[in-house]
Amino acid sequence: MLCVRPVSQLSPPTSNPNFRGQTKMAIRRLLLLLKPFDANPVLHSDGFTRFTSPQVLRHLENRNEVHREAINLCKDILQQKPVDWEPVLRNDLSEPIRDVDLVVTVGGDGTLLQASHFLDESIPVIGVNSDPTQVDEVEEFSNEFDASRSTGHLCAATVKNFEQVLDSILSGVAGPSKLSRISISVNSELLTSYPLNDILIAHPCPASVSRFSFKIGNEQSSSPLLNCRSSGLRISTAAGSTAAMLSAGGFPMPILSQDLQYMVREPINPGNLFTFMHGTVSPNQSIEMAWLCKEGVIYIDGSHVFHPIQYGDIVEISSKAPSLEVFLPTRMLYAAEETSKDMHIQTRSRI
Repeated sequence: MLCVRPVSQLSPPTSNPNFRGQTKMAIRRLLLLLKPFDANPVLHSDGFTRFTSPQVLRHLENRNEVHREAINLCKDILQQKPVDWEPVLRNDLSEPIRDVDLVVTVGGDGTLLQASHFLDESIPVIGVNSDPTQVDEVEEFSNEFDASRSTGHLCAATVKNFEQVLDSILSGVAGPSKLSRISISVNSELLTSYPLNDILIAHPCPASVSRFSFKIGNEQSSSPLLNCRSSGLRISTAAGSTAAMLSAGGFPMPILSQDLQYMVREPINPGNLFTFMHGTVSPNQSIEMAWLCKEGVIYIDGSHVFHPIQYGDIVEISSKAPSLEVFLPTRMLYAAEETSKDMHIQTRSRI
């Protein structure tokens, strides 16, 4: 099923009397990708509630309503803009997204990540965090339940500033950034999914030991061959370095870095090779892994997208994947600019 109809079949753009047309628009076709909302967020199919705490029930109902209102607001704003657009639920994506100039995701980082698996480098994406975490709410209920909502690390907008951010994109004032993704090949066959955050290569049973060997290098040189027994191997991009990698003890990377970060999870007796269990892979290098268990799985950006592997398979991982064009939050762009300045200063000081 195609996820986007040709533009000729889309609804004609709504006339907007407030648009004066001072700036020529480059974006005319837009896909609104939506995280589904639960019609009955606190009920099982048999009608019984999942929780008994009234506060938890109110929290879940409120999250659902906030997300629904965010979707409606984004639609209302788009109705006032001179663009063709169509809403699609993220669960209905089945083929690459084509024939649009911009994708707007409404949900959180998960919705943006799912969109990325259907996008090449020619179509930019912007995320709208529909249900941001409220610090006061988390503090108020910290002794009773986890009141966290959506992190939206990569989302450049919320309902409060969506129209402002959208206008800056349509007018050409704001531009997307290129985020690195991961290229994966199994036995020299390239996988079609390019992870934006990270991958985990592990035994399908979390209680089982993963056995594999790997080395890092290029045509000129490589690291020693590392024979591992562990809980698997995690590799992240710069964008994903603040997610599971950071939780596991990794470090955050500059968002525009093209390096990859890898970590052997819970290595068993690494000995004098311990320093090789965690590190980075530069753009001109790759990781070559030999899988040495009967079963294995490559998990891509979480658990929903995965690829099975088996004993003897050779997996190659690098950052030589098409980048993803993402409109990033201002705070992230500022941090990237400061990091670039620091690196420039350090480079000049060495000269």
